[in-house]
Amino acid sequence: MKETILAIAGKPGLYKLVSHGKNNLIVEALDATHRRQPAFGSDRITSLNDIAMFTDEDDVPLTDVLESMKNVEGGKKSSVDYKKASGDELREYFAKILPNFDRDRVQNSHIKKLIQWYNILIENGISEFKDAEAETAEEAKEA
Repeated sequence: MKETILAIAGKPGLYKLVSHGKNNLIVEALDATHRRQPAFGSDRITSLNDIAMFTDEDDVPLTDVLESMKNVEGGKKSSVDYKKASGDELREYFAKILPNFDRDRVQNSHIKKLIQWYNILIENGISEFKDAEAETAEEAKEA
């Protein structure tokens, strides 16, 4: 992703890294407010690039899952209302995105959070989930 997008444990939504402060990070909420706030070392801060989804084989990077979701949805917001969908509907939808996901370890709450994050990113005009450099490195690795 072009910007560093972060998830902060205990805080809803996603955040964009704006700058580094003294002993903290300055982040901007990716919501309607776009409020800036400090995030401290005691907060559990995770970059979306560091998250992966469980599958039956190797774990798949979240950026690959988001890219697959974008392809399924045609670059638009999710067609599933994660707030109202049943667990079976969520799993059926997620099977279209990541067919070999680990049905024992991936919880409904994980799928809901993924859909929520995807919608937030699309609403904020962030639809390039994989960096061009990462794709080139990945292609070279496969060759």
